[in-house]
Formats: sequence, structure tokens, C-alpha cells
Amino acid sequence: MRLEKHLTKITAGIVFVLVLGMYLLTLAPTVQEIDCGELTTAQMTLGICHPTGYPLFTILGFIYSKIPMPFTPSYKMNLLAALWCALGAVLFFLIAKMLFDRLEDFAVKRSEKRTSAKSKGKDKKDKNAGAGAEKKAPVEQLKPGTAAALLSSACGAVMMGLSKTYWMQSTSVEVYSLQVLMFLSLIWTLLRAYSSTKRSAEEGIKAWYWFAVVLALSFANHMTTLLILPAAAYIWFSAWKFNKRSFVNMGKLLLVFFPILLILYSYFPIRAGQNPILNWGHPDTWETFYRHVSGWQFRVWLFSSTGSAEKQFNHFIDNFPFEFNISAVFIVIGFIWTLLHVRKLFFFLLIAFLFTLLYSINYDIKDIDSYFLLAYIAAGFFAAFGIAQIFTLLHDNKFQYGLGLIASVVFIGAQIYFTSDKVDAHDTYTYEDYTKAVLNATEKNAVLLTYQWDHLVSPSYYVQHILHFRTDVSVIDKELLRRSWYYSQMKTNFADVISPVQGAIDTFLTALQPFEQEKPFDRNVIEASYQAVMTGIVATNFPKRPVYLGIEMVEKEMRQGEFVLPAGYTLVPDLFFYRVVKDGYYVPAADPNYILRFPKEMNAYTETIKKIASSMLIARSIYEIENGKTERARVYVKKLRDDFPDVALPKELAQFMVK
Repeated sequence: MRLEKHLTKITAGIVFVLVLGMYLLTLAPTVQEIDCGELTTAQMTLGICHPTGYPLFTILGFIYSKIPMPFTPSYKMNLLAALWCALGAVLFFLIAKMLFDRLEDFAVKRSEKRTSAKSKGKDKKDKNAGAGAEKKAPVEQLKPGTAAALLSSACGAVMMGLSKTYWMQSTSVEVYSLQVLMFLSLIWTLLRAYSSTKRSAEEGIKAWYWFAVVLALSFANHMTTLLILPAAAYIWFSAWKFNKRSFVNMGKLLLVFFPILLILYSYFPIRAGQNPILNWGHPDTWETFYRHVSGWQFRVWLFSSTGSAEKQFNHFIDNFPFEFNISAVFIVIGFIWTLLHVRKLFFFLLIAFLFTLLYSINYDIKDIDSYFLLAYIAAGFFAAFGIAQIFTLLHDNKFQYGLGLIASVVFIGAQIYFTSDKVDAHDTYTYEDYTKAVLNATEKNAVLLTYQWDHLVSPSYYVQHILHFRTDVSVIDKELLRRSWYYSQMKTNFADVISPVQGAIDTFLTALQPFEQEKPFDRNVIEASYQAVMTGIVATNFPKRPVYLGIEMVEKEMRQGEFVLPAGYTLVPDLFFYRVVKDGYYVPAADPNYILRFPKEMNAYTETIKKIASSMLIARSIYEIENGKTERARVYVKKLRDDFPDVALPKELAQFMVK
């Protein structure tokens, strides 16, 4: 027994080193796309993230950020994501090993109903004991040996840890990196509690208290924790049955659950009242707290239509083969084996898988893959049991472990080969480069009005507030101007930009209030006052500071008439944005001396940056030609030719270069 414990610890260490090693090879060196910049900044400054807020994630990240390390801030925080995922893989291994050790607790009991009927007689106790003994024998025969259990659990953990979506969480700061560890902690405490209850009710309830603690911590990290509740309910009622005692015990767990949850979520009103740099939702009242924690502003994308559900379901089906690649064969084997022999575990994993899938496909967002993580984890456990069957088939072969291990290594190697390039972020500097280049291209105290959240606004929080780069520039998210809380955050970060337009802001907030309180509202009044705020920001700041508009605003809102510049103003293409000018006079732009490093494997976000940079160089070159500045035009066209040789030039620029 002592030897087995030592071997388990050694194997867990090997799993940790293997998966963490791969994570480090693909770890992002700096801030990445979407929410990475926002989340990194929130962790390092004790801010409040976008709904549903993630207090546990923020607090733990802040504590970790204070540990001295010889890394840049973003790399250091990205490393924490890799550590969460690596610890999750280790916990997966320990769960799988525990399940192999306690198979009898989850085994098929085909004669359960017949035994239950007979047990009503006077020899109930003895008959139950006898029936239990009879049923244990076949299960004991199914259990793999210690070495096989260790190897199967370890290989399953590595396969799951290197599955595409799970691996992706390890490459940069993202709340799901901690959530996968929380999911696995919930599974660990759930299954241990069930197994303990089978042995002793008194021992079992103590184990269930630990589940209540972990459940509260998990909900304080991410609301996707609710995805495991149906499977947890199945295990709970399997252990305690559907009776009064079951609900009394559940009430005891809730007395542990709610105080922990409330303590952690009290972070929001306490910190919001201190006006941090990031104060999403400003949840310092019950109304704003509820809206933030419930994800009120994102409800529009939840259960929106059958069409969106079908789209997300098809995405899941199309993507699933690429999660485990050829290792998916073990999932099929394990699925069938657990159905036949370990049915309690089978239904637990199946319920977790199906509920995750059915709920998540009804959330119509672009980056939906992370919501499927619990389903992939469930599939990973099926894979571990599938791998064990390979060792079982080779039982009579003296090379059992060697052949089984070789097969597993081949499958894992193939998985790494097919997956690593899809998740690799080790050479992705693009978002920091782009954000710094945009900020550097502006004049002092500039105002940028944009909604490039994924590749500019979010990274700018990190670049400006953590790296303290060009903090004089005010980056305003045009879409967040639609939210009342955003004005409180702007008052903290750049009050002088919005103070001249406070009257228009007050009018807008008055019109917006019934909408946010889910009362009857006038959409036209809201939209008109919102437009007045935007034009007011441009008009009141222009005399004192340069104002720039994002290319997306010019090509969409302005062309469609959804945004109009104040009378007398026009736009001039600059390096990355359009600059607001008056009277149509020529305005020079800086030399394009910036460097944008693009990764080997491009994605939609880096492609967007490439398109913006090249499009603005084209627009600037044409502007220079129209104003008779041919030598200046050459500077921008040369940058186009050097940095974006695959971008087709307009006819006038191509002819110009020939000359």
C-alpha cells in the first residue's frame, strides 16, 4: 500500500511535468486577444471584470501577482493559467486512479431490484451482505492491476490535458483555466463523497461538506459551474435516495455553501465603492450587483433562437474530432465499457456531457468552445477507461505494459502533432505591438473612439495601466458608452474627457434607466441621446486634444448614417485610425516606423489587425497623393510593400510605384 502511494505521487509528478512542459512551449509571451488584457489588469489591480465578475479568479490572481518573478507582467500572469491547467491534469489523474480503486462502488447491480424485494424479509441484513459479496467478485475481476491503473490514469490525464480547448486555456490569462481546475475539484469531491457514503453515512456526510465548500468556490469563479449540477444531483440522490433525510442533509450543505459564496461575492460592492481602474458594472448597489452577477447584459445571446442553437451544435460536432484526434478511439471504448460495467459512473459522466452540450449550444457567442470544457473533461474520463481496456486485452502478454505504453505514447504523440499548431501562442506578440503602435501614432492627450475590444481596447488596459505606456491617451469603447456603469469608470480614468459633455450624459442616463431596470422605455430617445453623447465627446474635446475614430466606425456606423460628425468636421486617414479635423486642411501623419509581429499561425483576430494596418496605409497613401505629397506617399506605400507584400494595391498606388 505504501509503495502504491509512492508510485501514485511519482506518476502525478510526471503528469504535471509533461503537460506543464507542453504548456510552456506554447505559452503566450504577452497579452493576447479578447478578454486577456482586461482580465490581466483586473487581477493585477484588484479590479472588477466583465460579468459575471469572477471574484475568486481575481483575488487569487492578485495574490499570485505579488510573488516576485523575473518575467514581464503578462508572461507571469499567463504562466498562472498554465499552472491551473497543469494542476487540473494532475487532479484528473488522481480521480481516475481513485475510480479504478473503487470500481465496486459504481458497478452494475442488475439484481438490485430483486435483492431489494427479498430484503424486506427478516434476514434482510444477511441477504444484503450476501448479495453484495456476490456482486463484488465480477467487479474485482474487471479492475486493472496497480500498474495498469496508474498508466491508464496518467495517459488519460495527458490526453485530456492536451486536448485542444483544454490546452488553449493554458496559453494566456483566461478565467476558464481556473474553471477547469474547479470542475475537476467538484468531480473529485462528488465521487469521493458518493464512494464514502456507500461505506458509511457518517463518513459520507463529512465528505459532502467538502463538496459544498468547493461548489461555493467554483460558483465564485464562474457561473458555468451550474453545468455540473444535474450530474451532481444524480450522484446525490443515488447516495441518499429521494427521502426526507436526503433533503435535510442537503439543507446542511447549503448552510455551508451560501456563507462562503456571499463572503466571496461581497468583494464586488466593497471594491466597486473604491473606484478601481476596471469597475465593470459598478456593482455597489443591489440593482447593479444583481445585473452584474446574473450576466444581465449578455442574456440577449442566451436561448435566442433554434437557429443559433443549431449553429452552435454543428460547431461542436465539427470540432469534437479535433479535440482528441485519433485518441477519440479510446473514448468510444471507454464509453461502451463503463455503460456495461460501471453504470453509475457512466450516467454521471453522460449527464455532465449532455447537459453541458444542451445548455451551451443555446449561448450564441463566437468564442463558445470554452463552454464545452466540462463535456470534454467527461470524454477524457471515458478515454482513461478505454486505455485501461488496452492493458486488459494484453493481460496475458508478457510485454503487456510495454506494448500498452507504446500505444498510448503513439496516440498522445499524434494528438500533440495535430493539436499544438492550433493552440501555439509562443510567437504571438501582435496585440501588444498593435496597441503600442496605435497609441504611439496619436498625438499627446489624444481621444480614441473605437469598439475594437478584442484586439485593442482590452489589450490597452494592460499596456496603459500595467506597463504605463502612453497613459495620456484616452481609449473609449464606443459600445460600452451604451452602459451606465461605464461613465463611472471613465470618471475615474479620464474625467476631463467627459466632463464637458456631462449634460448630454445625464440626459442619456435618464433615458437609459428604464431599459436597465427592465421597464417600458423609448428606444428612439435612448438612441438619440446616445448619439448626442458621442458627437459631444468629439465636439467638446476637439479644440483641446486630437480626436480619432476607429476604421470600423467609419466603414460601418458612418456609412450607414448611425453616427454623424458635428457640422464642419471631417476625417483624415492616419496610421491606424481616422483623425477628426476641421475645415478640410491637410494634416500630416507620423512615419510608419512601427513593427507588428505576426505569428506563424494566423487567426481571425491577427488577420483583422493585418487588414486594419494595411487598409489604413492604403488610405493614407491615397490621401498623400490627393494632396500632392508624392514623396510622403512613397513612405507609406513602401511600408505596405515591405510588411504586407500579399496585399493587393489599388490601381492608383500600383501605377504610382511604377513611376
